[in-house]
Amino acid sequence: MSVNAFVKTIASDNFALGGDMLVRRLGFGGVQLCRKDGWGAPTDRKNAIAVVRQAIDLGVNLIDTADSYGPGVSEEVIAEALYPYPNDLVLATKGGLVIQGPRHWIRNGKPSHLRQALEGSLQRLRLDRIDLYQLHGVDTNVPIEESVGTLVHMQVEGKIRHIGLSNVNIKQLRRAQSIARIVSVQNEYNLSERTSEGMVNLCQAEGLGFIPWFPLGEGVLAQSSDKIKHIALTHKATSAQIALAWLLQRSPTVLPIPGTSSIAHLEENIRASYIHLTKEEFEILNNLFTT
Repeated sequence: MSVNAFVKTIASDNFALGGDMLVRRLGFGGVQLCRKDGWGAPTDRKNAIAVVRQAIDLGVNLIDTADSYGPGVSEEVIAEALYPYPNDLVLATKGGLVIQGPRHWIRNGKPSHLRQALEGSLQRLRLDRIDLYQLHGVDTNVPIEESVGTLVHMQVEGKIRHIGLSNVNIKQLRRAQSIARIVSVQNEYNLSERTSEGMVNLCQAEGLGFIPWFPLGEGVLAQSSDKIKHIALTHKATSAQIALAWLLQRSPTVLPIPGTSSIAHLEENIRASYIHLTKEEFEILNNLFTT
């Protein structure tokens, strides 16, 4: 399929994130722009830059990253690849986690850290304002109202356009909503991980974007079910593509952000946006891994 065909396909499936940022629902996640498990610089920086540029060429206009990916590496690669940015690009980043090593993060929701994290992201991304700035996780040593309140102050200063949350439950969302307008939630969610099922429903009911991280369950889905494989065969697709197609049909406010360091995998992920599951197929997938 040509680039133009890709763009035409996904351009028809949009969501107004925050009510004023129109994004194509299949986005791109930046953690794999780092070396491994969010730690270190990529072994092939030119390839990482090429992947980001190809995502834009294929019509993606929502890119999600975090200051702790690298740390700082993912944001730097994105800026090097795309600055000056396309007018319709929505850049989302996060603060509140500190990486200690491969897939080893600790939480820091202190106002001083969040302010420092935001300023660092602005510098690396070469921006004056972040489109979507998300609290990366709730620090149990800091009331969420205090952490989110800091983001509100920075929003008033003009450094944040919209505020989102990551790795939260409904009670924490409600506490944050008591002091700020929250436009999105980013939690782990995929065919085999349904802990956030209620959050997905709430986001749909309230018009919030729900951004599932690990939308493919780290590739486990490809080997997990003969039913997935059968549906994939029917659509001449991969199991991973079927998993993404299910997410896109799960709710109109779900915004999957599969990441990759491979152009071939990027193009494979984008193809999932034009797979339409039948009602029966969707229900089969919906009932997997729920016992």
